[in-house]
Amino acid sequence: MTAPATPGGPGQPVIELRDVRKEFPGGAMAVDGVSLTVGAGTVFGVVGHSGAGKSTLLRLVNGLEEPTSGSVLVDGQDLSALGERGLRPVRREIGMVFQQFNLFRSRTVLGNVLYPLRLAGLDRAAARARAEETLDFVGLSGHGGRYPEQLSGGQRQRVGIARALTTRPKVLLCDEATSALDPQTTGEVLALLRRVNRELGVTILLITHEMEVVRGLCDRVAVMEEGKVVESGEVYEVFARPRHATTAAFVRSALHSAPCTAPRTGRCWSGCGPATRGGWSPCR
Repeated sequence: MTAPATPGGPGQPVIELRDVRKEFPGGAMAVDGVSLTVGAGTVFGVVGHSGAGKSTLLRLVNGLEEPTSGSVLVDGQDLSALGERGLRPVRREIGMVFQQFNLFRSRTVLGNVLYPLRLAGLDRAAARARAEETLDFVGLSGHGGRYPEQLSGGQRQRVGIARALTTRPKVLLCDEATSALDPQTTGEVLALLRRVNRELGVTILLITHEMEVVRGLCDRVAVMEEGKVVESGEVYEVFARPRHATTAAFVRSALHSAPCTAPRTGRCWSGCGPATRGGWSPCR
């Protein structure tokens, strides 16, 4: 697959939220003064419990919601200033992966992946070639004639990822993309998303309530609670030295069954260190 051009150059901001607030009718504040910067070519995770404001934040980034105040910028463009017509080309640069796959049951795997290409006006032969190339990338070569109900959950999510990638987006938004999957399949999907980022250079913004997903994939993380970002930083630093109680609780849940990685990597997610010349102290 051909990698999309990296917007603004490696590491430059591709998504920015500047003091963003989103208040719904009745006074419910879903997002409250959030400021975040996602660098091009990185994987940024937003973690929080149900109701923390994660999904609303994602809808603000793809222009499905407008902020009550503040600015949301994608590739330097303020979405609120664009209008519906101006949003269309921006949305074409954004792929979306959903928790429940959102596949057309009446269409084959190939038909699902072809759908956004046909909407974009690509001719039939070029669209089919690109869809088949994308299915090969996600490990579903030869599955194009099957229907979603004939696939496992992990395979369905691979179809969802292929559909999101087939338009060659610069940004991939993942809405609880592994929450409906078992642990082994989750690991396989995370490995695929890691390839998407490293081989294609696609910037990924994902939301999740699973800190294990953040640890396995992300470069940076923000922790949300009641619409606010209560902590953010590089993943290792947040795991090693959580400052907020909510963050600490997420970290404990992620590390509860994780073995100490220090003997193998020289670095432990639990923050343990060398106790003696002969080895590493235990994490717990």
